[in-house]
Amino acid sequence: MEFLRTKFIFLVLVVFALPSFAQMNQAALEAAFSKSYAHEKNGDFSAAMDELKKVLDESSYEINIRLGWLNYNAGLFDESIIFYSTAQKLKPYSEEARFGLILPKAALGKWNEVIELYNKILEVNPQNTVALYRLGLVYYGRKDYNKAQPMFKKVFDLYPFGYDGLLMLGWNSYFLG
Repeated sequence: MEFLRTKFIFLVLVVFALPSFAQMNQAALEAAFSKSYAHEKNGDFSAAMDELKKVLDESSYEINIRLGWLNYNAGLFDESIIFYSTAQKLKPYSEEARFGLILPKAALGKWNEVIELYNKILEVNPQNTVALYRLGLVYYGRKDYNKAQPMFKKVFDLYPFGYDGLLMLGWNSYFLG
């Protein structure tokens, strides 16, 4: 009987302690993000990253996506790729994580990987005009006008009065003859 009583008391303590622990954890997380944004605003990306590393949870999409962004802004492209890749693995359909991953890969000149990422975004969301337009720009920059044309055409079809899409469709069509 004493064993059951001890077990019951332990269970009651756990039930009441967990919400308090979760609230402390949430408060620490909010404080870390708040301080991180303040440091970023001042251009101190290293301090912004340090605040988040104090509460780092590798299974947190939000922390990984934020550290990917901060590392990218600090010019630490390889580290940025690691954090964005982790975020993308945590949320496999996240366009946000893929767009983030494109940033350091483009900065490193890994254009084939950039193209692959845009195509993965378009597999999930074929109407994503940002991915269509930017992929069109990559092909246009490579002077691969035949591959750029359907990208710009689709952007134009979705947004006929969109200046950028219309302009690039016009220039690309010009170079196609």
